[in-house]
Order: sequence, then structure tokens, then C-alpha cells
Amino acid sequence: MKLDYSSVDRSPRSARRIVLAASVCVVGLAILVSRESIAKRDLSTPSFSEDVAIAEAVAYEQAIQSAVSDPLVVPEASEWSSVRIEPGETLSTVFETEGLDTAQWMSILELGPDARQLKRIKAGDTLEIRKSGDDLLELRYELDDLRTLHVERVGDHFEANTLTADLARSTRTITGTIDSSLFIAGQKAGLPVRMVMELAELFRYDIDFALDLRDGDRFTVVMEELYKDGVKLRDGDMLAAEFVNQGKVHRAVRFKDGEGRSAFYTPDGQSLRKAFFRTPLDVVRVSSPFNLRRRHPILNTIRAHKGVDYAASSGTPIKATGDGKVAFIGNKGGYGRVVILQHGQQYETLYAHMSRFRAGMKAGAKVKQGQVIGYVGASGLATAPHLHYEFRVNGVHKNPVNIVMPRANPIARAQLPKFQSQIVPLIAQIESARAPRVAQAPAAILPAISAATP
Repeated sequence: MKLDYSSVDRSPRSARRIVLAASVCVVGLAILVSRESIAKRDLSTPSFSEDVAIAEAVAYEQAIQSAVSDPLVVPEASEWSSVRIEPGETLSTVFETEGLDTAQWMSILELGPDARQLKRIKAGDTLEIRKSGDDLLELRYELDDLRTLHVERVGDHFEANTLTADLARSTRTITGTIDSSLFIAGQKAGLPVRMVMELAELFRYDIDFALDLRDGDRFTVVMEELYKDGVKLRDGDMLAAEFVNQGKVHRAVRFKDGEGRSAFYTPDGQSLRKAFFRTPLDVVRVSSPFNLRRRHPILNTIRAHKGVDYAASSGTPIKATGDGKVAFIGNKGGYGRVVILQHGQQYETLYAHMSRFRAGMKAGAKVKQGQVIGYVGASGLATAPHLHYEFRVNGVHKNPVNIVMPRANPIARAQLPKFQSQIVPLIAQIESARAPRVAQAPAAILPAISAATP
């Protein structure tokens, strides 16, 4: 977005009209007083009356000429100046330092939510100002990488607009080969750390990155880069990825559906996301596996252990392994504090021995996969803090460690044509990366795309 901020020519005509009118009034008043004084002296002499009329005309003409010809001092509009905010400074202190009428900053803060962000300016921020005398003419403040607040004087008041920059987008392809770990290989290839983590998360259902990696495994990532005024602003989203693990090819492409939700799918439209996480904790150590003939540690009897126990410190967050609804929450015998989630008609998961539930949890509430539902504890029959987790299919307990997890819903049939047309260039970029390795340069910058103004 290009804006012309050249100086504005502000004419002093209006001010001169005011001075002219005032001068005429003063001259008229002087003439009236003079006439009354003369009348007291002699109103009967014709020659004297003519002299008075001539004198009045001359005085009037001289007053008019003086009012028009006298220069009127009007402060010139300044060029733009940048003010860097120092520690402890506020908008009001900036106005004082710049010699601006301090009442103006209060008017500006009333111009809307974006203008009110000027209340929170901090050290290191920059304000761009153009002024005339003690009057502010224009002000610019960068709200973030994309949006700039522009305040302008219009007559006797201010108006504020938020300008959104035009961004250019390009794609970049990065490839790497595993010779130790995914993290180290990603660093060597120049893959941003955020992308390395996203790559591992993307294929976590199909590849165990702690146990399954082999030297020679390779990955390819097609990512977006954002440019502003020809300068790279930041890395964008991952658009597509490929991971070859022990000769098996895994591919994923990003797609935004008709409701604006983005997710990754296989090239044939299947969701990369499984309907369930394998475990409900981020840090996992199995303290007691699924075993239908386990001896209970407290009751000392053979008692089927129809779930998996994960050792963790008290207070560790417990996450829902899939989208669902709270079927039960409360105390339940040896389970202690427990949450049971219903996932459609077939599946049910149970989380026991919690220290406490997440605030706001209640029966019937909907939960999302990965949402925290409670915290690890030792309530019920437990010898130490841990999570007891059960996975049931049609009421039958299954081992959550090795059961084949169902995938999330695929792309809707109506969206398939759009999906297939969008992934063609992305798959082509992945395929081209299989050619002899050469330095990968950013692809040609795509047409600028304007972000929507909030």
C-alpha cells in the first residue's frame, strides 16, 4: 500500500479575512466617534462637512489596504520526524517534549481500539510525527509487522485509520538427511526449529522419532516466506512435507477447508491426524502396562489391569486424547478423581487418580483433542502420583499402546476437486527436490496479497 505523505500547503486566507473584518470594525467605530465629536463643534458649515467625508474615505481605504497587505505569521508544517520512546515515557510526555498541545493526545485516544494502543507504547517503539507549531498534523505508529495506525488532523478534529501492508509470499524448499537425529539434521539443512517440531508432530502417528529413525532417512519441507517492501519479514506456514523412513514414503499437504480451518492431509485426501493421541501426557514413563493378569500392588491379588499407568509428578497436565464429551466427572471408588470421555458411539477413554479437575469441567461439556482436562495425582487406590488411562472400544478394554488408532475425518467429497488442484504445485516441488541436491533458492515471489484490515 503506497501512501503520499508530502507536506500539505495550508493557506492563511481564512485568518486574513478575520483580521480584515476586525480592522473594518475598528475603523468604523473610530469614524463614528469622530463624527459625534465634530457634530458637537459645528454641523452647519458645508465646507467642513465635505472635509470630514473626504477624511473618512481616506482613513477607510488606508485601513483596508493595511489589513490586506500586512503579512500574517502562520507556522509552517514540519517534515516527518521520528521519536524513539525512552524508558518511562508515555504519549503525554512525548507531546510535552515535542511542544504539542497536551489536550490533543487525549482526543486521539478516543478514536477507537487501535488508537488506544498508544496508551501502551513502550521503550524502543517509534512514533512518526508531523506538526505545525503546537498543533499535531499527523502521527504514525506501527501496531505490528502488518498494521500501522495513521492519525490525521481534519479541520478541528482528528481521524484515525489502520493501514494494512501488502505482503508478498514466496515458497522455499528445504531438504535434509538423517545422520543422527531429526533436530540436528534440521539445523544442518537450515530448517527453522519451529518447522522441525511441526514436522515431528505431523508424522508422529506413523513414525516413532525416538526409535524408528535410521541413518539415510530424508525429509523435504515446502514452506512459505513473507516479504514486506522487498524485505523478508518472517517465515510463514509449512505447506507440504515428505519424510522417507526406512524406505517408506510419508507425505502431507496443508489444505484450508470451506470453513477456513487448516489441516494436513495425505495426497489422496486422508487426514494426517489420528482421532486419538497415543498417550494423554507429554512426558511418558509407563509404570504399569496393560496386563489382564497383574497382581494389584495394594490389594495383593490377581486383578486385571485394564489400562496403562503413566508415572508423572503431581500436577502434571492431563490432556484429552481425542475430541469428545464428558460422560462422567467426579469420585469413583478406587479410581479416585476420574474423568470419562465419550468419543462418538464406539470409543470411550478414562483418566483416573487425578489430583484435581480443570476449572470449568462438567458432565456434558465438549472437549477438544489435546485440551487439558485435569492434573496428575494419587487419589483413590494409588501408592504414588500417576495417571491410570483406559481405552475402550464398544465397551471392551483395549491396550492403548498398540491398538491401531482410527484416523480423523478425510476431506469432504465436495472439497476434493479444490484440494486436488491446490496440491499439484506442492507435490511438484517435493518431486523436484529428489533431483541432484543443489542450493535451493527461494521461489519467485508470488503476487502481493493484502491482509484483511481488522
